[in-house]
Amino acid sequence: MTVSLNPLLADPPALGVGRHCILEIYGCAGELLNDAAYVDRSIREAAIAAGATLLNQVCHEFEPQGVTALALLAESHISIHTWPENGYAAVDVFTCGDHTQPEVACHHLIQAFKAEHHSLHSIVRRPPAAIREHERVPA
Repeated sequence: MTVSLNPLLADPPALGVGRHCILEIYGCAGELLNDAAYVDRSIREAAIAAGATLLNQVCHEFEPQGVTALALLAESHISIHTWPENGYAAVDVFTCGDHTQPEVACHHLIQAFKAEHHSLHSIVRRPPAAIREHERVPA
């Protein structure tokens, strides 16, 4: 299942500074979500699939279970936080520029963790000059 927060946010990336995908994957294989080496490898492969440039990675295993991993990209980042006991992971993929495809990274992770279903929200990040006056919310 793919969900868009707002059809107006599905503008071509040329109108913004990048695309930000918020992915939740459900019904995943718990043993994969709890395997730090597998999680780390999966986000590396997702970065490559998206056409991004991998700069560095960090991965942390929690006790008694769970993994958090981060891929630092020249274009931004991919992060994943897993809850193996729930078959669930929260993923964040943000890439700048129009040469990368963050949605491709998301679909790679959906398959890698054998998700039964998912929710994907994709938004275009826009600089202040691109925000219309009626869209601005005072601080």
